[in-house]
Amino acid sequence: MQISLNEIKKELHKHKSSEQAQVLQRFFKTGKGEYGENDKFLGVKVPFQRKVANKYTQVDLKDVEKLLQSEWHEERLTAIHILNNKYNNAELHEMKNIYDLYIKNIKYINNWDLVDSSAPYFVGHFLFNRDKDVLYRLAKSKNLWERRISIMATYYFIRQRQFDDTLKLAKILLGDDHDIIQKAVGWMLREVGNRHLPTEERFLKKYYKEMPRTMLRYAIEKFPEKKRKEYLYGTK
Repeated sequence: MQISLNEIKKELHKHKSSEQAQVLQRFFKTGKGEYGENDKFLGVKVPFQRKVANKYTQVDLKDVEKLLQSEWHEERLTAIHILNNKYNNAELHEMKNIYDLYIKNIKYINNWDLVDSSAPYFVGHFLFNRDKDVLYRLAKSKNLWERRISIMATYYFIRQRQFDDTLKLAKILLGDDHDIIQKAVGWMLREVGNRHLPTEERFLKKYYKEMPRTMLRYAIEKFPEKKRKEYLYGTK
């Protein structure tokens, strides 16, 4: 049965809520000068988006691309959920098609939930045993979300206990002045520590005095209080 892109859009729009949209616009910082400036929301909750994505996983990849290019945030996130579903059941050549589509449309991955729902799961997975130069290029991008994609993609590597790229990218992003990046880098360093604490601590001991406070706080969040204070107050 041929699935229509309009069917997906109708399902999402049928469950829109102007009140929820206002909540989401505040939550995702869509005001003037904020990181999500001018993004538009239907007010559809994530569990329903996932339900729609699961229902329409077989939609043609070209239609998923159109959905990813939508002006509506929830339509873009639903497209990400569909891509995840497709990727999880894909042959190698299909994985490459999904990865290529993502990179081609990277400008539409323009908020943290879109990044975090995608970068580790098919960018990180696809690049794990391949050339990772694209991540280093993204880490140096002027675009906030491309920088976040670069570090978040390494979450997959971390889960495979491969930490080198996370640490190299963290070093590149060490002086980033945006808290969206600082939080992501600190989070990934913490995840490294969850798997192998000595590796995280070697990095921290070398760079913690240079790290923005937000990044450092995220990185040491689960440390014992005494050790956390040593890092925060520079007595380590």
